Amino acid sequence: MADASSPPSPAPAPSPFAEEDLADAGLPPWPAPGSRDDGGGGGRVNPLFTILPVSALAIGLVLLVAVAVILVVTRRARPRDADAAGASSSGDGKPGASASASSCGSRNTRCGYAAAAGAAGCIYVGRLGFSSAPAPAPRSRGAQVFTYRELERATGGFSEANVVGRGASGEVFRGRLDDGTPAAIKRLRLDHRRQGEREFRIEVDLLSRMDSPYLVGLLGYCADQSHRLLVFEFMPNGSLRSHLHPPTPRPQPPLDWQTRLGIALDCARALEFLHEHSAPAVIHRDFNCSNVLLDHNYRARVSDFGMAKVGSNRADGQVVTRVLGTTGYLAPEYASTGKLTTKSDVYSYGVVLLELLTGRVPVDTQRPPGQHVLVSWALPRLTNRQKLVQMVDPALKGQFALKDLIQVAAIAAMCIQRKAEYRPLMTDVVQSLIPIAKPTPAMSCSSTPLRPALEHVIFMTSAHTQCGNKAT
Repeated sequence: MADASSPPSPAPAPSPFAEEDLADAGLPPWPAPGSRDDGGGGGRVNPLFTILPVSALAIGLVLLVAVAVILVVTRRARPRDADAAGASSSGDGKPGASASASSCGSRNTRCGYAAAAGAAGCIYVGRLGFSSAPAPAPRSRGAQVFTYRELERATGGFSEANVVGRGASGEVFRGRLDDGTPAAIKRLRLDHRRQGEREFRIEVDLLSRMDSPYLVGLLGYCADQSHRLLVFEFMPNGSLRSHLHPPTPRPQPPLDWQTRLGIALDCARALEFLHEHSAPAVIHRDFNCSNVLLDHNYRARVSDFGMAKVGSNRADGQVVTRVLGTTGYLAPEYASTGKLTTKSDVYSYGVVLLELLTGRVPVDTQRPPGQHVLVSWALPRLTNRQKLVQMVDPALKGQFALKDLIQVAAIAAMCIQRKAEYRPLMTDVVQSLIPIAKPTPAMSCSSTPLRPALEHVIFMTSAHTQCGNKAT
């Protein structure tokens, strides 16, 4: 028996769990405060007090690492998500309603060259696979978005009196913008194959990324509902075709020899820029005298990039595509196989050079047999001095330098070779024309260092003539 005088032992602390709960869980009864689970006299703390904090710490570390990984992946994927959002806004080549609203909703929205991909109004930029290198500085205005109503007002309601040109893709109107800037406004015709839509997207994308004094500048565009319009710098002297092949009677004096040489050099520099100073190279695919426009000083600029194609980065540089272009200007290998290269543009340039020399159109069925196709008729005559003089445009009335004529004929003969590998690079053509095209203050140096001219070109003034020197 216990001593009656000893104090009573303290009652055990109440357990937070019911006895039946402990039995179901297979756990021992809740220990009293200060008691030890000796498990045979070991004096260890209950394992629950060790496992629970460690588990909580491990779970916290796992969650922290997961959050960090998600943040890194999200940050890297953000540019791709932005591009995908831009692509999805226009669907499968068709601009959606929201895209149209953003592109034409405000005239003050500008699409600079460097910031074009992120601008809200530039819904067609970044679709041709250009490199992400910083773009050159924009021109003074940059590409601007217009509403259809603004362009309708600029052209007098698209008046027939303001039409300055017509083509397969639509009409070109003379217009004056609200700020007084003269402009050429091209209204594209959309067909069931959406060819006009494709040309619209390509021109906006290319001209928003490229800046060259030898390309017609894009002032802006409109994609208002079903309307597709492009706004270009206005070239007051029209196209080269209107001067070389004018209607009868001739509305203006013919181009003189030196002006023709300057135009040939400007066109060569434009193609040089597209082929050798764009990444990747751009193939115009429809270079002809109708797409060469003349400013008030008769300086040439190349236009109409609706059929342009981005070149291949492969070693052979070929792109297999549908055969498009203007009859008489197509390179033989492209017309027969659909294999497109920068040398296809070189062939087209050679045909334009023949037009500058002879004043003839590329295909003329009204001429005698054997003279229908300009290239076939001219090629054997380009290396014969006597026949060469006889084939010169009669409108020049003999006002040209014989040695310059022979030089230009040799360049043309190289450009229209049937085999693409025999044709020169446009850089070589530029360097060959510089000595004979008299430089003026408006002419700038070539964008490439001087290099030896074509081996087949003769009567060169000097192999070391630098751009800017006065050459005769």
